[in-house]
Amino acid sequence: MKLVTSLLAAAAISVASFVAPAFADKGVVGISMPTKTSTRWISDGETMEKLFKDAGYTPDLQFADDDIPNQLSQIENMVTKGAKVLVIGAIDGTTLSDILQKAHDAGVKVIAYDRLIRDSGNVDYYATFDNFQVGVLQASSLVQGLALDKASGPKNVELFGGSPDDNNAFFFYDGAMSVLQPLIDAKKIEIKSGQMGMDQVGTLRWDGAVAQARMENLLSSTYTDAKVDGVLSPYDGLSIGILSALKGVGYGSGDLPMPAVTGQDAELPSVKSVLAGEQYSSVFKDTRELAKVTVNMVDAIMSGKEPEINDTKTYNNGVKVVPSYLLKPVAVDKANIKDVLVGAGYYTEDQINN
Repeated sequence: MKLVTSLLAAAAISVASFVAPAFADKGVVGISMPTKTSTRWISDGETMEKLFKDAGYTPDLQFADDDIPNQLSQIENMVTKGAKVLVIGAIDGTTLSDILQKAHDAGVKVIAYDRLIRDSGNVDYYATFDNFQVGVLQASSLVQGLALDKASGPKNVELFGGSPDDNNAFFFYDGAMSVLQPLIDAKKIEIKSGQMGMDQVGTLRWDGAVAQARMENLLSSTYTDAKVDGVLSPYDGLSIGILSALKGVGYGSGDLPMPAVTGQDAELPSVKSVLAGEQYSSVFKDTRELAKVTVNMVDAIMSGKEPEINDTKTYNNGVKVVPSYLLKPVAVDKANIKDVLVGAGYYTEDQINN
């Protein structure tokens, strides 16, 4: 009996040894996200972490806390620890050239995630949304909120841009201005402060407090005898600050209606703000789908295949045109925000209503 038991145990060990390679780890994937100050980046990172684990990879997820040296150090550590692919949401898309050269020399592939990495030939792919179209949707929504077709004179609008160190911010702004500039030229919209162009309206690090302070300054310097009708805001985190400044001087109460204020990312506080009649709109980008696209890219790379891409012209990073996969954004306002977000399973009814 002892002999039989020993033989069975030996056989079990032999079988275990034989099947183990089928469950072998596919390799380390470094995921470098820029910050935890935005819920979307936390969600992006955690979604990718789970998807990579499910696909058989070992994800190394790090958040850089909006600190460029911290992100550089984290990426360097990922390369040192043997990451085969890096997925990078850059804080500043112009600061990574040296570390990406080291990654390239070590045979590591690089995917820029939703923010283009500039000035480097060592960016292999880019996964993002159609960022010019995001701006088009924001401006189109703003125009709708202004009800220009019923206006007797020009509407007063102020412009806010994203962070000048984020390549996407320029695409958002340019997309929006493709809609707004003809209306400015036709004197249907007036930028009363005269502040236009990313050099004047950019908001470093997408900081809501900076946007709030600028809006407060605009209100005190330009709108003592006039009212704001609309604000182009490229991101929900800025919109919250802008709305706070507006409410601080009485907008949204009495005879001062809340201006039409746009946004992006459909973050939960802003979704509730839209439903409450404060923020006018946002742009929904289903980052779960972006995470899936990115994981599929990595899986193709690791299998020696070419990842699926759908754009080879748009994103020139200053050294090369980076092959990209672009997803479609969706504009949401009070009329459709519940149907779109709950319908997609992005939020539950309870999350939106409570």
